[in-house]
Amino acid sequence: MFARIARAIFGSSNQRSLKRYESRIPAIAAFEPKLAALSDEELKGKTAEFRARLASGEELDDVLEEAFATVREAAKRVMGMRHFDVQMIGGMVLNDGKIAEMKTGEGKTLVATLPVYLNALPAKGVHVVTVNDYLATRDSEWMSQVYGFLGLTTGVIVQGLSDDQRREAYACDITYGTNNEYGFDYLRDNMKYRLDEMVQRPFAYAIVDEVDSILVDEARTPLIISGPTDDTSDLYRRVDTVMVEFVKDTERFEKDEKQRTVAMTEKGGEDIERLLTEGGVLTEGNLYDAHNVSVVHHVNQSLRAHVLFKRDVEYVVRNDKIVIIDEFTGRMMEGRRYSDGLHQALEAKEHVTVQPENQTLASITFQNYFRLYPKLSGMTGTASTEADEFAEIYKLEVVEIPTNVPVARLDQDDEVYRTALEKYEAVAKLVAECRERNQPCLVGTTSIEKSELLSTLLTKKKIPHQVLNARYHEQEAGIVAQAGRPGAVTIATNMAGRGTDIQLGGNADMLARAEVPEGHGEDYQEAFARHKREVEIAKPIAKAAGGLFVIGTERHESRRIDNQLRGRSGRQGDPGGSRFFLSLEDDLMRIFGSERMGGMLTKLGLKEGEAIIHPWINKALEKAQKKVEARNFDTRKNLLKYDDVMNDQRREVYAQRRAFMDTEDLSETILDMRRETIKGMVEHAIPENAYPEQWDLPGLEKRVQDVLGLDLPVIAWGKEEGIDETEIHERITAAADQAAATKAANLGPDFMRMVEKSLLLQIFDQVWKEHLLQLDHLRQGIGLRAYGQRDPLNEYKREAFALFNNMLEDLRERTTSLLLRIELQPNAPVPQPEPIRVTDMRHAELPPDDYAMEPQGPGYGAAAQGGTRLLAPEVDPEAPSTWSATPRNAPCPCGSGKKYKHCHGRMEAK
Repeated sequence: MFARIARAIFGSSNQRSLKRYESRIPAIAAFEPKLAALSDEELKGKTAEFRARLASGEELDDVLEEAFATVREAAKRVMGMRHFDVQMIGGMVLNDGKIAEMKTGEGKTLVATLPVYLNALPAKGVHVVTVNDYLATRDSEWMSQVYGFLGLTTGVIVQGLSDDQRREAYACDITYGTNNEYGFDYLRDNMKYRLDEMVQRPFAYAIVDEVDSILVDEARTPLIISGPTDDTSDLYRRVDTVMVEFVKDTERFEKDEKQRTVAMTEKGGEDIERLLTEGGVLTEGNLYDAHNVSVVHHVNQSLRAHVLFKRDVEYVVRNDKIVIIDEFTGRMMEGRRYSDGLHQALEAKEHVTVQPENQTLASITFQNYFRLYPKLSGMTGTASTEADEFAEIYKLEVVEIPTNVPVARLDQDDEVYRTALEKYEAVAKLVAECRERNQPCLVGTTSIEKSELLSTLLTKKKIPHQVLNARYHEQEAGIVAQAGRPGAVTIATNMAGRGTDIQLGGNADMLARAEVPEGHGEDYQEAFARHKREVEIAKPIAKAAGGLFVIGTERHESRRIDNQLRGRSGRQGDPGGSRFFLSLEDDLMRIFGSERMGGMLTKLGLKEGEAIIHPWINKALEKAQKKVEARNFDTRKNLLKYDDVMNDQRREVYAQRRAFMDTEDLSETILDMRRETIKGMVEHAIPENAYPEQWDLPGLEKRVQDVLGLDLPVIAWGKEEGIDETEIHERITAAADQAAATKAANLGPDFMRMVEKSLLLQIFDQVWKEHLLQLDHLRQGIGLRAYGQRDPLNEYKREAFALFNNMLEDLRERTTSLLLRIELQPNAPVPQPEPIRVTDMRHAELPPDDYAMEPQGPGYGAAAQGGTRLLAPEVDPEAPSTWSATPRNAPCPCGSGKKYKHCHGRMEAK
């Protein structure tokens, strides 16, 4: 009550923010006549003038009004577009590091030019983040006209670029790219071995377009770079054969659709063990014996694949591959893969080639990646429903920008039917009515499967239409752009074509580009003029018919996605309408709707073939959607809490690694590592305050031999009168220092420094990779600690810290051991890391555990996969009798290219 009174007197916080920004509009407008009088060269000269003012001590805010007015004038001259005042407000919101919520058709792409230009003046680089390569390329080409006119350079980051091309794009004043490409470049940079190989500059400022899609929808799971592991594809196929029989009896498992989980019942546990034994998968012991742990993992993932994942809903099969479909966009995510064996289980289920699994080499969540930017802002048409999350996770405030012209769209109440078939019949009837009166309509579906189902129904009724499954970004933009033509019927997944404006009458530019893809020249101008005349004739017809009518065939889990669909209609004051059609068989109604919903609908008189239209229904559905949104927010928060633990370690490792690369002489670091290693060895063998008879001198002597490669009489020293642990420590240290000095003298100091640096970085990568694997294993089982009344997150923090300390100790020991034991000739090449196939990965939307997807792009070599790839000095490739000393993960001396443990080491074990 008091809050309502305060808002009535003082206005909401959003209104107060808008007043503050509106007060600066007259100052921007005051520069317009002066700038309009300048020649093109004089207007271009403004950039150098602004940079000089900033260099003399002025702040960005001091030049904001004139800089914004300069961009407005440049846009007028090169693009024929003048920024509206509300767009100026949007630009100021973005410059302040906030989120600007602007409705569809309000020109967000043009708005971004204002803060991008201003923040590019210090020449530290501005990143504009988009949701796909098509939009990144389109926006960079489109807006670079303005930036180039004002003397700024523009680059774009898309898939398939080389490191040199990426480095060049990042060196530009402004860089466009997708969230995935930025994130993967960051991870790859931190796997490079020289600073000049890195492609990114230090972060300064980023604007995230469609910020809700990138920072909310895609933030539930991390980016991952992975390398190959052992091939277990045959086991997946054999388990799948058993699972086909197992899932026929639904009493063997319990499925929870809300949580997207499935678990075997007691009966199922007994049956699966019997089936596995009969199928020859289990050869000894029972299913839960320690040596069968991998079989349990394969069974669980195969069960998920069969019960929770449906073909043409979560994935499609194309060209002997499983291709994942994005839950929110409906787009096919070519090359992405689920991790932890789930994708392999799906491949076995659909009888396509089963690809090998991968192991994590580097990972980061979008939350922690975007929090690396000192200044971050975003823009979208729908952010207010997620305002709490933006504030809590990213410290970003949402400001709702008013539309340039009041919205004239009429949003009708939902219609609810008993069955999906009745619902689709009603949709088809409304589509036919719209087409008869020449009203364009856009039909939104939640999946490819449902869009094709509706398309079949419309085809039977002989209603011409376009189907857009969001398979290819360029096609999707072209089809959506023409969805405003009179009588056009377009079926699309809810998010398809996002970022493309639907203009009533059609889009002349898109039509002309379809004829002349280059988008310039006389042929393009002729085509554009012709289509422009057609659009000018068609637009009044579409307006008179009521504008674009948006039909939703189902409510999405998130209110935001529904609002995005509705927002496609009614741009820039155009007329329009929207209505959602629902049935009691819809997933949201069935899984999340209130149990009282069915009873309530019966009371309201719902009969076969009839629809119920009532505000109560809208409220009940909104509550259900809020429940799901809260659950998804908790999932993202939970992921972030665990990743924050790793993030502290990641930052420390990457900072230390960069420091190693930036230092020419690491001899002091190597010396400290050697001293720490020896100190740890002595303290382990001779505990503090222990009596001499309690000392483990034989163990210490062996450790000195194994780790340092020194044959020292440690046992004999212990028999000397009056000797203590300090004396033993000093003797071992002196011997190790002498051995290191001799090696450095033989090789030469410069060559030794190169060897030390190269091997230290390779070993650092190896222990970090192994540490990530340990953290993965720890994360998967930590939830069980809750049964022992212990907080899983605190347990994870404690054990992750202990593992990190173990990793550092392992780094010191491995580095010390290798540098003392390795044998090199002065003229030998410096040991270089062996490139491995690296795979970029994205996690799938499967709360609450981590499941990943991996784009199969070109390999960006980087991490050493087995230490240094050097054989021990005593191994002679020509003498098989010496091969037993080969490290297990080193290449086999026979030259097969396999690891020793999978080649001659494996045969020896037999």
